Amino acid sequence: MTGILAVIFGLVVIATVIILLIKGYDTCTVLLGAGILMAVVALKPLEAFQGFLKSMTNGGLIQNICSVMGFASVMKLTLCDKHLIFLLAKGLSKIRPVLIPCATLITYVVNISLTSAAGSSAAVGSILIPLLISTGVAPAIAASAVVLGTFGSLLSPGSVHQPIIANLANIEVIEAIKVHALADFIALFIGIISLTVVAKILKEDKGYVNLNKVTTDISFKVNPIFAILPMIPVILLIVFSLSEVREIFSWTEQFNVPTAMLIGSILCFTFTRTSPSLATKSFFKGMGNAYGESMAIIVSAGVFVAGMKSLGLIDVAIVSLKESKDIIPLATAFLPFLLGLLSGSGDAAAIAFNESVTVYASEFGFDTARMASLAALSGVLGRTMSPIAGATIICASIAKISPFEIPKRNGAGMIIATVVIMFLLMYTSIGFGS
Repeated sequence: MTGILAVIFGLVVIATVIILLIKGYDTCTVLLGAGILMAVVALKPLEAFQGFLKSMTNGGLIQNICSVMGFASVMKLTLCDKHLIFLLAKGLSKIRPVLIPCATLITYVVNISLTSAAGSSAAVGSILIPLLISTGVAPAIAASAVVLGTFGSLLSPGSVHQPIIANLANIEVIEAIKVHALADFIALFIGIISLTVVAKILKEDKGYVNLNKVTTDISFKVNPIFAILPMIPVILLIVFSLSEVREIFSWTEQFNVPTAMLIGSILCFTFTRTSPSLATKSFFKGMGNAYGESMAIIVSAGVFVAGMKSLGLIDVAIVSLKESKDIIPLATAFLPFLLGLLSGSGDAAAIAFNESVTVYASEFGFDTARMASLAALSGVLGRTMSPIAGATIICASIAKISPFEIPKRNGAGMIIATVVIMFLLMYTSIGFGS
């Protein structure tokens, strides 16, 4: 099948994919099936399998993502993540006037180390949501504050998006983070301000009487050293990426994400006196889980993109975008955002968009790293206001409310943030990576 019929068929397949994702079908299964189907119909079935092979053996992606998830597994084993969360929670209980913003900031910081939105919301939410409710904050606002902080992972070198951005722009992972770090902070600030205002307007920031008896225990004895350990790899990566440091210590130029994660893991089990054997097994188990979860989406998206290419959809899209460059920023910002909102996962949409469209950013007249960053960030912002996202459902369950109550409170901030970061990343050169 070629020509206009191929394009029409491809658009039907894409529409079907979106519908299936909205209905909650497995993301990997849908993307793999759609990609193979398009390649077969185009009479180029091997292109789908080549896309599979290319994605599954991408060294940069595997090294960064799997090593970070291995470190996260060691943190969980040694309870270092728990020490960090309780340390921050105990400080939160003493600052009543800024409870809501601080709850979001705490979740954001924890999510940098625990890159899973669902995992972070479960770990943090089980402590912070009851704590907020006990101080008079309404359950819906308490849950919304935690969900709002679940895009801190975009500052993690282990985020599925960092190596993709780095590969597309031919830069290091830490440089990719610098490109969108300011936009991340601005989006977070807008979300916090918006939620705080909504809480004031709805009068849900204080005075709530806890009838459901949602409680938490913050008597956990925190070891400050254990609490600091989860942040060590990120700190090392930032310090060793500084040009001043690299001029003095030339070996730091070879310092990378897996090295930082291994050092962090060794420190975790050393200081906590955990069995090295158990820690090693936990590290590799975390790496395996990362391939089965995060890498699976990337591989599936690669097959999906290969299928679109085999039908000629990518060529048609690129020609159309070249003729209408004004819509590129809008498409980059709101296509991943909408799919993240509707499906509960912004990763697949952003990855597919970046691998199929952003690769031509320079031809459109835009910076590749900034365009890729916008797609990644807008995807997670859309997911943050999705009622069917894992993090939303977990927090709603802890707060004993409907998941749809959370988007009502986070929605305005996420939409405003998406518009602002679109202008920041696509129309200016402002940022730490400039």
